[in-house]
Amino acid sequence: MDAEIQKAVIAGLDRAIRTETDGYHFYMMAAMATEDERGKQILAQLAEEELEHRRFLEGQRRSILESGQVDASLGMRRIASLTGDSPIFSSQLTRRAAEAHYEMSALSIGIQLELASQTYYREQADEARDPALKKIYADLAAWEQGHYEALLRQHDSLKEDYWAAAGFSPF
Repeated sequence: MDAEIQKAVIAGLDRAIRTETDGYHFYMMAAMATEDERGKQILAQLAEEELEHRRFLEGQRRSILESGQVDASLGMRRIASLTGDSPIFSSQLTRRAAEAHYEMSALSIGIQLELASQTYYREQADEARDPALKKIYADLAAWEQGHYEALLRQHDSLKEDYWAAAGFSPF
């Protein structure tokens, strides 16, 4: 990898590392702030996944600086199970929907963060010349898309109850 390309790759990885660090801190704050026990657990797991992504990216950064190549031996593990219509919060949150201001805001912010990460990783995958680097970014984009879809499903499952409890109707 020539010096100019390596510099651009490192800059892209640095931004990705900052993005994952921001995601980690956001999910940890959200986990600490919610009163929903399942939400605490899942949000903390999402934070751990963001940390896992950061460690992976830091390893790739090190490898590129040292050898000029992606380290194919590095991998990432899934931590959070994000299935179903309510992948993050328990059904008890629906019962106190009128008080779920923080949780709804956290979901909205998380959706935007995951969408921005997904978009950035897709752009990086499109621009990458190295097939291994292209795959790394494509995998990260897919992973962030999974987070995005889970947050969106959770938001949509709570939205009607939240709006009704708050006396808000857009129509």
